[in-house]
Amino acid sequence: MTATAPFPLTWLYAPGDRPHVVAKALGSGADVVVVDLEDAVAPERKEYARAATAELLAEPPPVPVHVRVNAVDGPLAGQDLDAVAPLPGLAGLRLPKVSSAGQVVRVAERAGSGGTPEGGAHPPPARGAGAGLPLYALLETALAVEHAYAIASAHPSLRGVSIGEADLRADLGVRNDAGLDWSRARVVVAARAAGLAPPTQSVHPDIRDLEGLAASCAHGRTLGFLGRAAIHPRQLPIIERAYLPTDRELEEAETIVKAATTQQGAQALPDGRFIDAAVVAAAQRTLTLARRR
Repeated sequence: MTATAPFPLTWLYAPGDRPHVVAKALGSGADVVVVDLEDAVAPERKEYARAATAELLAEPPPVPVHVRVNAVDGPLAGQDLDAVAPLPGLAGLRLPKVSSAGQVVRVAERAGSGGTPEGGAHPPPARGAGAGLPLYALLETALAVEHAYAIASAHPSLRGVSIGEADLRADLGVRNDAGLDWSRARVVVAARAAGLAPPTQSVHPDIRDLEGLAASCAHGRTLGFLGRAAIHPRQLPIIERAYLPTDRELEEAETIVKAATTQQGAQALPDGRFIDAAVVAAAQRTLTLARRR
């Protein structure tokens, strides 16, 4: 989170072995750029991608940059962590193929995150306040979804969980998009139960299907997601538009917050709607998101 983007909505992936693409991503308007060392990079290009990313992160870039390292249980993740974790330009690590809380703890310790592993919910402290490097776990298998809360509450440095839907779809043998909704809802609940921000949606793989992207974002919003990963800059305004409050939602939120400031406790609005502290909190988040306009 930053002063200009208190709720990041767009996370743009760029392959680590293509520095010119990463440079374009940094100027795309994305809230966060994710430099990918994993799926987007061919095996023979891994070493070059790691070196190019380390060069990029030697100084703080103009927007927050996260790095998706290679699979946490594979042989390359340790090399990735050692190369990029100490660098001043790194804002966070995205950990693919996470299936257990122990994997998160081991990465946090190797990345120098420090802290004591937690068994329950914890607030997401900021880097620089003794919390260490922010970590984000990608859940991509049925086992990972089953362990969602344990992963989400594994360590104070873990700031978010999300689903890698392509891998999960293959693991479950799901034939249509609706088949993932149960897993999506479970991860949303796990994140919130652990005190984390709502998860971001997985990428929409068809970069030309902007109507489908908009519809998918609208559906994700109803499930409790907040924002989305993208693989092309043209997807960014669609995602942002889908997750920003509508004019009607903004008007309703303003009405609720205004009513709450004039009268404490639960109350009924003139139009019959009942509001309490939870409703007011949701309205305040809507107003915070609206400031992005």
